[in-house]
Amino acid sequence: MKKHEKLMLIAAQSNIPVLLQGESGVGKEIAAKFIHNNSSRSNGPFIALNCGAIVKTLAESLLEGAKKGSYTGAAIDHQGIVQAANGGTLFLDEIGEMPFDMQSKLLRILQERSVLPLGATQSEPVDFRLVCATNRDLQIEINDGNFRKDLYFRLNAFPIVIPPLRERDDFADIVQNVWRDISERTFAEHIPLRDKQIDMLSKHKWPGNIRQLKNVLQRYALLKQHDITLGEVLAEEFSKTSLNEKEFINDYPAQRASAPNWSFIQKALFENKGNKSKAAKSLNISRGCLCYQIKKHEFQNSWDPCKKMQKYSLA
Repeated sequence: MKKHEKLMLIAAQSNIPVLLQGESGVGKEIAAKFIHNNSSRSNGPFIALNCGAIVKTLAESLLEGAKKGSYTGAAIDHQGIVQAANGGTLFLDEIGEMPFDMQSKLLRILQERSVLPLGATQSEPVDFRLVCATNRDLQIEINDGNFRKDLYFRLNAFPIVIPPLRERDDFADIVQNVWRDISERTFAEHIPLRDKQIDMLSKHKWPGNIRQLKNVLQRYALLKQHDITLGEVLAEEFSKTSLNEKEFINDYPAQRASAPNWSFIQKALFENKGNKSKAAKSLNISRGCLCYQIKKHEFQNSWDPCKKMQKYSLA
């Protein structure tokens, strides 16, 4: 977050709402925690809610809470998330997915700085800092009638756009920081990545951003101990036959996976007499991806695909 650290630090010194914008996986919650930890509210609670996971029937009590007996099963008073964030920070992730009715309640809470729990007759004051995040264009959501314009202007007091991983000039630092955490937990020590490996990682677009990068490095840390290289892990992750992309060519049925079914790999190896390059080409995947799949199934250099295929009748 180096480039945007100054903006976040400036935002942290005030109580105005912050709207974090960026693609999924860029680290918006990390940014929200950074703002909270550098604010005067750092000793208070940090309460996070994913608005995309809100059940509409529970929306009212979720925000403002409920009093005992206010609905069937309410045996005790229930504290809402706004009250839970009192004295601290409330982080609403994916705010663009908040149900429309709930948006009205949030707007009233922000205007009055108080909540009215379900079943209560008096409002209760609250003091919290609001940070929201979205990967949607809220202006488009407003035009489509999915988001309130008045709420948008309340939330957009201090907007911060977090760029995707592919546009970050601190890519190498991000990779090393993520890998340091993973390697220390996996190997009980830090084993730095080589410059060649970082360069290999930088050649990809990372549509899933930091979240995808972390997943790949975690997978590599586990498979590294079984002689699988980072290049092979990347070959599978970014193969031409990745999720929802091209279908397999020739007479191999379409598969919705990052690599062909193992039986098709065996068939391709058999038909190409064990030639990995030709087999990979017939499957429309890279040779590295094919080697990765072979190693995953514990077929090492001593494995003879032609001999192994004799017991299969896949032709």
